Amino acid sequence: MRKIKLLALILMSLAMVLWFNLRFSTPSIPTIAALPAKTIRYFDRTLPQSIAHIVLIPANSKFLVTPALSQKVATVEEFAQKHQAVAILNAGFFDPVNQKTTSYVVRQRKLIADPKENERLVNNPNLKSYLGQIFNRTEFRRYLCGQTSRYSIALHNQSPPAGCQLVDAIGAGPGLLPELTLEKEGFVDNANKRDALGSNQPNARTAVGITRDGSVILVMVAQKPSAPANSGISLPALADLMKTLGADRAMNLDGGSSSSLYYNGKTFYGKVDLEGNSIKRPVKSVLLVQEK
Repeated sequence: MRKIKLLALILMSLAMVLWFNLRFSTPSIPTIAALPAKTIRYFDRTLPQSIAHIVLIPANSKFLVTPALSQKVATVEEFAQKHQAVAILNAGFFDPVNQKTTSYVVRQRKLIADPKENERLVNNPNLKSYLGQIFNRTEFRRYLCGQTSRYSIALHNQSPPAGCQLVDAIGAGPGLLPELTLEKEGFVDNANKRDALGSNQPNARTAVGITRDGSVILVMVAQKPSAPANSGISLPALADLMKTLGADRAMNLDGGSSSSLYYNGKTFYGKVDLEGNSIKRPVKSVLLVQEK
């Protein structure tokens, strides 16, 4: 009888230990609400001759990157007020004389800006031999593949991937990554000593990149007010910067005096005058970052 009681006590003790371990040692599974939300992030980086202002939009976040166009040129702050955007980056090329685009813009599957309608571009005798390249420059694109949005960078004449529809696009160029396509897109013609962007000279520049996981990087590189004449970044150095930031695809956007970035109520301008004051030039088109 004593052995039976002793065995019963041992079994009860084991049962209590097992219950305690199950009750307090089983890890809880976090709910989606408990996980940190993927959100936009701003940071800057001081470079030898410039300051880079950077906005990172994580893949699969609640934010959408889309183009916008203004009938008349407008500052990035004015774009932000109109569209209630979190961030704005200047984007496509335009003619400041007639305020018409020289880049394609597609929004919600509709072509809203066509450089072929800009008579100053089409009828410019100095550009006649480059028009085929100008009309097939690099674009930042958003596809809809089933129910999934996907960003890409491609030449204008390139077809969307199978199963995907082109929803938004904004052109500029040249491509920066995976290679610098200055000659291919008609910005540089070494035989005729043409370099439309002063590609090897430091200047204020703007770029957009896409990482391997689909995150979007907006970059505006500003001149240093203390050395306005010799500061900024060249296009090859801009390509290197985009690579160090994690982009495997990237493209140049309109730079120089157009360079401007708005984020969360604050605006950064890229170009400065000889006194070191920011040049605030209104632009024709931008990239918007908005909540879905």
